[in-house]
Amino acid sequence: MTSEDRRQTWDTFRDLVNMSPSALDEWLGTEESQAAGQHKDGGESTGHASGRKIVAILRKKNGDLSEADYQHMDKVVGYVRRHLAQRPTGDVRDSRWRHSLMNWGHDPVAEAS
Repeated sequence: MTSEDRRQTWDTFRDLVNMSPSALDEWLGTEESQAAGQHKDGGESTGHASGRKIVAILRKKNGDLSEADYQHMDKVVGYVRRHLAQRPTGDVRDSRWRHSLMNWGHDPVAEAS
């Protein structure tokens, strides 16, 4: 990945991840967060595990980001974009759709405010 690719990945990631590390970390501790998403074998959901990685990425200095961090940022960007395209009708404030997105660091209600 070139330095330009890294910059673009970071910029897009930061445009879509609109929750602060502390807000995301707090959200991940809620029952709603832990209930959202797909759970393999009754364990932690994919989105919840991703949220923990996102918190770690957001707390790093840019120079400390690894290739794996950039790969995860790309994964987050892809997920958030796909999920946003599937927005349900009506009030989404207490929906599993919103909760799943929030596990990936994006609160769709915050962007509307």
